Amino acid sequence: MITPRIKSGLKKMGIKEGDLIIEAGVGTGLSLPLYPNFCRVVGIDITRKMLDKAKIKKNRFNLHYVDLIEMDAEHLTFCDDIFDHAVLPFVLSVVSNPEKMVSEIKRVTKKNGKIIVINHFSSNNPFLLKMERFFSPVFIRLGWETGFTTEFLSNHCHLCIKEVSRDHRFDSWLIVYATNKK
Repeated sequence: MITPRIKSGLKKMGIKEGDLIIEAGVGTGLSLPLYPNFCRVVGIDITRKMLDKAKIKKNRFNLHYVDLIEMDAEHLTFCDDIFDHAVLPFVLSVVSNPEKMVSEIKRVTKKNGKIIVINHFSSNNPFLLKMERFFSPVFIRLGWETGFTTEFLSNHCHLCIKEVSRDHRFDSWLIVYATNKK
């Protein structure tokens, strides 16, 4: 269920040979085999246990083009403008300061680099929005915020959103295609 969204995001990214891509919140490495082997991927996560599982997956699938680093996405230690693109799958709602994380991702991603954000965003449908608000305390206890809108990414994080899509009609998880306009 998660993989098709990531696959769609990567397909539209237009990854070229030699591109350097950062994936923030790589977790257990679920998405790693989906990247083409002609690029370089740096997967970061703040949780060592998750990275240990990602390393097992990297070795199992012989993903020589992947590097995994324990790092906080809100405090990246990379230089400015080194990544061609960035992927943020299902991480926006679990970090403590999503605006700071996106700011850091923009800093390390080159001008005009593509930034793909896959996350749950609040519905524009009044009925669904009411249901989301009702269940919000449960979701927060599970560790993820539910009140994000795509406007948050454009207005607060200053991402230049090019397209928003979903895997299927009733999917509340959106794929946001943005460009890093510095």
